[in-house]
Amino acid sequence: MVEDNQVQTVNSGHSTEMMLLDADIHQRWADDEAIVQYLPERYKDDGIVAPELLYRNPGGFLKQDEVPEGGGKPGSDTQKIVEDHLDKHDIDYGMFTGNSWFNLGALPNRDYANELARAYNEWLIDECLSVDERFLGSMYVAPKAPKKGAELIREYGSHPQIRQVMLPGGAEVPYGRPQYWPLYEAAEEMNLAIAIHPFSEGHGTSNPPTGAGHPNSYIEWHTLLGTYYMGQLASMVTEGVFVEYPDLRLALIEGGYGWLPHFMWRLDKNWKGLRSQVPWLEKKPSHYIRKNVWFASQPIEEPEEPEQHNQILDMMHADEILIFASDYPHWDGDDPMWGLPPMEDEMERAVMYENAMELWDLPADPTDLN
Repeated sequence: MVEDNQVQTVNSGHSTEMMLLDADIHQRWADDEAIVQYLPERYKDDGIVAPELLYRNPGGFLKQDEVPEGGGKPGSDTQKIVEDHLDKHDIDYGMFTGNSWFNLGALPNRDYANELARAYNEWLIDECLSVDERFLGSMYVAPKAPKKGAELIREYGSHPQIRQVMLPGGAEVPYGRPQYWPLYEAAEEMNLAIAIHPFSEGHGTSNPPTGAGHPNSYIEWHTLLGTYYMGQLASMVTEGVFVEYPDLRLALIEGGYGWLPHFMWRLDKNWKGLRSQVPWLEKKPSHYIRKNVWFASQPIEEPEEPEQHNQILDMMHADEILIFASDYPHWDGDDPMWGLPPMEDEMERAVMYENAMELWDLPADPTDLN
């Protein structure tokens, strides 16, 4: 029996002969000037001003053993990420998801947020993706400026290593609303996925991170992140985003996945009795989720018994929609060799690389990207 204060660790038995894609690597700049240099003159004196995270992890967000040799924040030395993460774990592709303190969705000034997104994208291409061909990039847009964001998608989306568009988890209104649709139209046109990642839930101008309001502590905020994802996903499905854009691919990163079976069952049940409210959904909601949405593995659910996790995987159809994510270099990141419970070979191949290859439409060999 595992006591409440013990950590249960199991070896996934991941084979190094199998391809491996990491859906969540947090790179960051060593100094704000790295981003500020790309801003237009009218904003350079402002620097980077974004709402701070309200909920602090007392142990720190980052693994201190990933501090670069010359000092600085973990994740700020891209070459160290190559050596300590890609090379160490034989990772074939690693998706950069950026800095969790860059809360573009929580900024009140739409123009400034859009220019910060442009500056970030320039830095991403010039200073990060150029380091190693195995790196993939999540370009940024400002959700409050969707038409300008669509222009950025068309401007930067043709870069071969940019494979998705990042949206923060927190927003003023849910992402299914038509005001965001220019972003989805551009992403579908450029064959890019849309990704949602925790950034601004409860911060700045975004809504409270739970339906009950603002939590008191980090543990409460972190535990309830999945509820925010439920809200965004319910909005996008019921508003008909995947009907209007049937080829759009959505990734939900770092929001967990154990809640998904219940969510799909409840949504399907309600659809059967309330179809008149969503006449554009010709098929049950779970159909669109299984066809258009992928879920990252970190933070991994940890039931009392390993077989219970296998049941979650089966109920959520993980062989179709679950992708591996390490969350490097965050405090609760998962090692590719030890993070996942044992799985059958077919499931392991799907989670470790096959599903992500489909999500990002990738060639087997990174050298074929260019």
